[in-house]
Parts: sequence; C-alpha cells; structure tokens
Amino acid sequence: MAAPSIGSLRVNGATLHYEVRGQGPLLLLIPGGTGGAASFDAVANGLAAEYTVATYDPRGMSRSTLDDPEAEQSVAEHADDALRVLELLSPGEPARVFGASSGAIAALHLLTAHPERIERVVAHEPPVVMVLPDASDHRALIGRVKETFRTQGLMAAMAVFAAGLKKDDDDTTTKPEPTAENEAGTEAEAKAEAEAGAALPPQAAARAESTMANLPFFVGRIVPGFMSHAPDLDRLEALSDQLVLAVGEESDGELPCRATAFVAERLGVELLQFPGGHVGLTTHPAEFGELLRKAFRA
Repeated sequence: MAAPSIGSLRVNGATLHYEVRGQGPLLLLIPGGTGGAASFDAVANGLAAEYTVATYDPRGMSRSTLDDPEAEQSVAEHADDALRVLELLSPGEPARVFGASSGAIAALHLLTAHPERIERVVAHEPPVVMVLPDASDHRALIGRVKETFRTQGLMAAMAVFAAGLKKDDDDTTTKPEPTAENEAGTEAEAKAEAEAGAALPPQAAARAESTMANLPFFVGRIVPGFMSHAPDLDRLEALSDQLVLAVGEESDGELPCRATAFVAERLGVELLQFPGGHVGLTTHPAEFGELLRKAFRA
C-alpha cells in the first residue's frame, strides 16, 4: 500500500489533517462515525489508480484538532471544512465526493450549499432521521443519548444509541434501559468494531485505539449535532442529477437505511445497494470500492 501525502489545513476554529493519493480528478472521501481518514485505507489505493483521492479526519477527530475543545459541532461547519479541502486540492474544477454515515450528511449539505463545486455526490446511509414521519421519536432518542451520556457515561449512552438504531420491532414505543449487562455488551461490540475497522497492518492497534478515543466526541457532539439536522429536500430534488443515494444490502429496517430510503423516494431517485450493512466499507472493502468506482463513472 503506497503511503499517502499528508498535510494540514487551517479552517475556521480547527486544523484538519488530510491525506492525498494518486492522480486525476479529485475524489474526496468524507468519513463517518469515529474512523477518520484511516477508515478509507482499504479502498483509497484502488481508487487512486483513477483519481486524486483525498480524505481527512473531521474536526475534533483523531489528528484534526479544535481550537476550542468544547465547541459544539454543526453540519454546516463540517461541510464547509470539506469545501476548504476541495478548494485547496481542486480549485479549478468540480470534484466527486463520497460520504459515509455522518460524513454523508456533511456531503449532502455541501451539495446543497455549493453545487457548482460538485461533479457528483455518493451518500451512503446518511442518518437524516429528522425527515422521517416519526421524527419526534428520534428527537427523543437524541435527547436520551445526551442525558445518558451526561449522567451515566459513554457506554451507557452507547447502549441507548445502539438500541435506537436497530431494526424496527412491532412495539416501537418501548426502548431498553441501559443495564450493566447491555452496557458491557455494547462496549465489547464497540471495541470489536474498532478492531475490525482498523484491521489493516501495520497500524492496526493504533487505529483501534484512535477509534475508541474518538467515541466520546462522536456520542457527545456528532450524534446530537448531525442527527438533529434536516437536509433541504427541495434543494436536493433540484440537484438530484448530481446525487447518488446508497444503502447496505444488509441494512433493511435499520434507522440510517430507513432515512436514506425515505429521501430517495421523496426525490424520485433509485437507491444503489452496496455490499454489507452500515459499515460495509469495513466488512467488504474490495467490493465496496469497485461499486463506488462504478457509481462515479455512471
């Protein structure tokens, strides 16, 4: 695996760590969750045969530092960070953009705010739950996550959050309370996911450690700031020829997939199916990367 070129970029209130591979038209990869730039290591080199592939750690994650560590996070500011990277690396022509999960929310906002800078956006399972008919339930979930994080800590909040993302049951009004047992299970799952997402040598242990270290920021700042965001669907409909919405083949019924499917139906566009579930990028990197390449060629 070829080593990327590494740089730092000053943006409003933060310094971004970014990485660049390859040559050709710019393809910007915006990570979601806690993975940062490293979450794309398994696909970036393959894509770099055709594109200049750029990715970065979102502000507050891993190597991208905040001037004010207590600053609240907004989708608009994260989208503006992505724009600054585009302007740095592709000042003269529109770029292709892929976003995963919370990164897909930022990518959607980037498209609506600066469509002239975008050739095409592929958004994989953006959890834009405020567009759903039962948005009030998800607003309540965000409130429970915030309050649980404040009063009981990280893993209890992760238990509440994970329960809220699961497939719908017949009774959607009952939410499991965090217990010592499900907190321990969630912690083990989080550690396993961190290790799975960081399984590429030689930096596997460092990536797993970084992923776990990012969890408090993700749960405390990104989850409430991003899942409370409602995209401009009318604007997206007008720009739908620049947008591909995608879900995982194994994600049916889960909350991010439900939200993405709702947006696709509202915009009248087809859903592209990627291998795996919400973290298919981690579990099926080769197939995921090949389908992503095809999505930008279409």
